[in-house]
Amino acid sequence: MKEFDLEIVTPARVCYTGKVESVTVPGSLGEFQVLVNHAPILSTFEIGGIKVVENKESSLYFATSGGTVDVIQNKVLILANAAEKPEEIDVARAEKSAERARNRIRESGKEIDIMRAEASLARALNRIKISTWR
Repeated sequence: MKEFDLEIVTPARVCYTGKVESVTVPGSLGEFQVLVNHAPILSTFEIGGIKVVENKESSLYFATSGGTVDVIQNKVLILANAAEKPEEIDVARAEKSAERARNRIRESGKEIDIMRAEASLARALNRIKISTWR
């Protein structure tokens, strides 16, 4: 079994640390997968889902709001702005956040406010989507 070390860290906590077979990340230019002996890379990633395959029987998922991923010598460090497992997501709170963002988009006349509201809406919708992943 070919594995590498993975760590997922946010400013608030260490979300995951362990040996894995693969990790799939929502890269800024498209989704990418890291396997053992991957070439070194430093990349950014966007709002989306991270899939961690520990082994053939065990996969984990995280909703993330973006960050960086560093791959070097069979070690992967994901520095995420935020990361939550599906079971950690408060769906009702995410739905309220999405509704507030939609209202701000409708009511705001300033471009910067609309951009912030659109980012907030994207994060909320991602959390709702990932909450169903198991």
